[in-house]
Amino acid sequence: MKSKFLRLCAFLFFANSLLWAQVSVDFSGYVQNYSVYQTVNNELSKLIKTGNSLFIDLFRARIKPVLYLWKGGRINIDYELNANYFSESYFENYFSVPRNRRQVTKLSWYPVDEDKFKVNHFIDRLYFRQKLPFGNVKVGRQRIAWGTGRIWNPTDLFNPINPAAYYLIEKPGADAVSAKIRFGSFTDLNLVFNPVDNFNSYNFAARFRTNFWEYDFSFMGGVFDERKIIGVDFAGNIGEAGFRGEGIYSFDSEKGEDFSKFILGIDYQFTPELYLLAEYHFNGEGKEHKNEYDFNKLFNGEILNLGRNYLALSGMYQLSPLFLLNFISIVNLNDKSGFVSLTGNYSVTEDFYLNPGVQIFYGDLFTEYGLFSDSFYIQAEYYF
Repeated sequence: MKSKFLRLCAFLFFANSLLWAQVSVDFSGYVQNYSVYQTVNNELSKLIKTGNSLFIDLFRARIKPVLYLWKGGRINIDYELNANYFSESYFENYFSVPRNRRQVTKLSWYPVDEDKFKVNHFIDRLYFRQKLPFGNVKVGRQRIAWGTGRIWNPTDLFNPINPAAYYLIEKPGADAVSAKIRFGSFTDLNLVFNPVDNFNSYNFAARFRTNFWEYDFSFMGGVFDERKIIGVDFAGNIGEAGFRGEGIYSFDSEKGEDFSKFILGIDYQFTPELYLLAEYHFNGEGKEHKNEYDFNKLFNGEILNLGRNYLALSGMYQLSPLFLLNFISIVNLNDKSGFVSLTGNYSVTEDFYLNPGVQIFYGDLFTEYGLFSDSFYIQAEYYF
């Protein structure tokens, strides 16, 4: 299986040498810098023996060339360079690029790896896409966007991301072969094969999407991390309000550790300036009591949340054509911990933005969010 997959990738990625004269290139990307000041939780500072304040500087440069090979054929590449400084070396892993268990190999390197300063660069997208009469095929490291939730996506098992990670923009890519077969304007079938662990294991899934009664519906099923999963999502309107939901059921006949997850969300554009969203998340994989939490799984990226019931409130208000305010609050309804985040978005020019922000956590000791540190930051980003 491994040798066949590698030969297929090699053929698709290098077949363009036969038609090199037709190649054209588009080039885009962005540069961003986060300057962050954190007030470290008192209990946490005692446990890890650090001070009560922390300064972090996170620099990212991402370039995104697209090579157009022939009619319907192209190669997408996303390459990123990070340079991060931490006044306390203990926190370096928290702000690092999360490990993606959906990748065969990391394609990540650390030319500088010191206690408080690290430089790494990596390839986050690298795939060949061919448009075909029935749809398209992609081979390589790619984003697979499933689900309808705005905060959580239980059906997005290839590219999950924690909603508390404000400093991440892109979902990490998954190494896969995917095909989309179109049956009409609103109906298609998406098939995905995802080898992992150096081709020693794999995930695969299918998602069928269609439209009924002015609602978009999707039905999915597959095997992830040796667990069988079925799921559904929908999106439509109730009156003038958006209404959406998605959920999965995961079962393992050998271990017997079955669980379900789902979200329900509603959003509404009250005025041209004011938009609000509410989303509830049931996490059947989580625990109801904090003494049952498995923080190791959380830190290793195996799970995104520890608790069972969550509520998110989010909104956006346009103060002026150049300045937006974004707000999000998430609470773990079981242990009563949570966070509130407020971010401004100021358009200095068409391509340059300054975004001041604050993220405040609350909760008792050893609750899900109780040990997180409050953050005050300014983000500068430039797109090209």
